[in-house]
Amino acid sequence: MSVPAVLSKLSLPVIGSPLFIISNPKLVIEQCKAGIVGSMPALNARPASQLEDWLAEITETLAAHDRAHPDRPAAPFAINQIVHKSNDRLEHDMALCAKYKVPLVITSLGARTDVNEAVHSWGGIVLHDIINDRFARKAIEKGADGLIAVAAGAGGHAGTTSPFALVQEIRRWFDGPLALSGSIATGGAVLAAQAMGADFAYIGSAFIATDEARAPDNYKQMIVESASADIVYSSLFTGVHGNYLRGSIVNAGLDPDKLPESDPSAMNFGGGDSAKKAWKDIWGCGQGIGTIDQVVPAAQLVARLRREYTAARKRLGVMPSSPALSLELQ
Repeated sequence: MSVPAVLSKLSLPVIGSPLFIISNPKLVIEQCKAGIVGSMPALNARPASQLEDWLAEITETLAAHDRAHPDRPAAPFAINQIVHKSNDRLEHDMALCAKYKVPLVITSLGARTDVNEAVHSWGGIVLHDIINDRFARKAIEKGADGLIAVAAGAGGHAGTTSPFALVQEIRRWFDGPLALSGSIATGGAVLAAQAMGADFAYIGSAFIATDEARAPDNYKQMIVESASADIVYSSLFTGVHGNYLRGSIVNAGLDPDKLPESDPSAMNFGGGDSAKKAWKDIWGCGQGIGTIDQVVPAAQLVARLRREYTAARKRLGVMPSSPALSLELQ
């Protein structure tokens, strides 16, 4: 399988997924310094002018880290762009990504040839998230370099297809970079994603319960106290089906077992008040949180994942996939 050079030297095959409202430069920087891809949605910067400040902070901080640690440079970072028509900031945010030559762009909610070509013009790579094989094919046809398979159990907007089925179908025709999302919160699960045929694990919910995440303390604590049975799948809040914490639905005065369906035509992902309120009050989360039992620094979470990943490889007699992991085994 072919992996772009920019993604070939991670210390752990993990991409931190962009968390709406929650991801910020502080979290992205710590993820990258720990050796995994850190990412955030462009729409998290409010007002729009703040995005330039954030991109400058990330690029300058990571460059300084690389100068100080040439033996262990930071992983690349990614910016998530919502390409749905409701995002009236896309042109502005893409121009800033071009200015800072963002190495990785994650596109969501529609594949667009013009966006892919723009990223390629500055030497960037595009990964597009999809929930089924049909959308995967469309994304590659329109010029995406790689795919993020959002399988059953993933936090936020997620599909219902088994990760085994989704990866198997994609690998029948696509040999490029592939990340898998869906209930991955341990190092063993990262290795399992690779065993299924993915190149990377795509992890989001576990990073909500970190010190750097811009989430309310009660949100983080609810993740610590919840498990897979506490995740509710609904289209009510944004018009697209997603996974949410049962406790947050109850706190909003709703019955999580009797939620009506929403009209997909009412989708709003442009960062307006209604979309923002949904994520502020109704908290997105995936099914893998049963292993999360405390709020920790992001670097500590990555270190735990790396130990578990290394231990899983040793149990199976699998050689390490990077110099950093070779050191762990010694």
